[in-house]
Amino acid sequence: MRISHLHLTDFRSYEVVHVEFGPGVTTLVGRNGHGKTNVVEAVRYLSTLASHRVATDAPMLRSGANRAIVSGRVHRGERALTLEVTMIPGKANQARLNRGSAKPRDLVGILRTVVFAPEDLVLVKGDPGTRRSFMDELCVALRPALAADIADYDRVLRQRSTLLKSARGKPHFDGSTLDIWDEKLADLGARIMHARLAAVDALAPHVNRAYEDVAPGEGTCSILYTTTLTVSAVGEPDAAQHVASAALKAQAVAPTSATAPADIGAALLARMAQRRSQEIERGVCLVGPHRDDLAIRIGDLPAKGYASHGESWSCALALRLGSFALLSDDGDDAEPVLILDDVFAELDTGRREALARRVADAGQVLITAAVVEDVPEQLREHPGGHRILYVSPGRVSDSAELRPHDA
Repeated sequence: MRISHLHLTDFRSYEVVHVEFGPGVTTLVGRNGHGKTNVVEAVRYLSTLASHRVATDAPMLRSGANRAIVSGRVHRGERALTLEVTMIPGKANQARLNRGSAKPRDLVGILRTVVFAPEDLVLVKGDPGTRRSFMDELCVALRPALAADIADYDRVLRQRSTLLKSARGKPHFDGSTLDIWDEKLADLGARIMHARLAAVDALAPHVNRAYEDVAPGEGTCSILYTTTLTVSAVGEPDAAQHVASAALKAQAVAPTSATAPADIGAALLARMAQRRSQEIERGVCLVGPHRDDLAIRIGDLPAKGYASHGESWSCALALRLGSFALLSDDGDDAEPVLILDDVFAELDTGRREALARRVADAGQVLITAAVVEDVPEQLREHPGGHRILYVSPGRVSDSAELRPHDA
C-alpha cells in the first residue's frame, strides 16, 4: 500500500500544491512553520478523516477560504484509487471515490497510515480520552465499518446525557424514556468494547516486542483495556477486581475478547441500572466505552506517573510501532504508510537508531525534518529509494532522487 500523488487546495498554508511520493522513504525538509507537517497531515486525513493535530476540520482551511480539498492517488496491490474530500465549515463534508460521489466514511480504511509525532507523548502522560482515541483509530483501521458505530454511539451518548441532566431534581421522573436510550447505548457500546478488547489483545505482544527493541534492558511494556465493568472496592477502574453481572453468569470476571457482544451489552445494561441514581444526580453517563482506558505498564508499575521521560517516549514508540506491525500482518497489501512527523529531533541517539532499524523494511515512509541529517543513515539508504522534497511557504519542490543501491 502506498500513496503516489497528493493534491491540496486551500489546505492549511497551501493555496494549491501537488506532491508526488515514491516508494521507500520520502523526506520533507524545511524550516519550522513552513508547512512540512501540513503535507503529512493531509495524507493522514485521507486515511482517517481526522487530523493527528486538531480535533475539528476548521483549522485545516487556509485563512480566508470557504472550503478545502484534499485528494490523493492510493495504490493497493494492482488497484489504484483516487480519494477526495472537500471540507466545508458548517456543512457535511463531501467525498469522491475515483470519479463518483461517495459518503466520506466510505473512504475510511482504503489508505492505512500510522503516524508518530511529538504529540504522541500524551498517549502515556495524557488523559484517558487520548488513549481511547488511539484504540478507536486502530479498531477502525482493522475494521472500517466500526466508524459508523462510533459515530452513532457519540450521538446516543449526547442524547442520553441531555436526558439525565433534565431528570435532575425531578422526584417523579419517568425512567421509561431513559430505558430506551440505555438499550441503544449498551448495544453500540458493546460493539465498540468488543472491538477494542480484540484489538488490544492482538496489539499487546507487538507492543512488548517493540518496547524491547527501542529500550533494550529496560524491562517489559504491557497494555490492558480497563472498562467501567471493572471496578475496585472504592469504585474506580482496577484490573484485578470486577463487578459481576447476570450476563456474565454472576462470575467475578471482566469481559474479554472472547465474551460475546450480546453479553457485554447485557452487562452494560446491568451496570447502568446499578448506577442510575448516581448518573441522574450528576447528570452524566458513568458507564460505557467513553469512560474506559488503556492501562500501560512498565514492569509492574503504571507508566503514567512512574515512567521517566525517556521511558515514556519508549512506550509511545512501542504503541505506534506495535500498531504498524499488527496492521501489516492483517493481510496482503495491508502494510500502512508510516509517517514520522518531526520525531527524530526529539529522540536520543539510541532510540533514533532503534526506530530506524524497526522501520528500515517498510514499504513507504514519509518523514518530516528540519534538515536531512536528522534522518538516520539507515533510512536515507532505504532499499526502496530515498526522495527529498524541499518545503517553503506555500510550495513543495522536487530534488534529485537517490536511487536504490542495486539500481
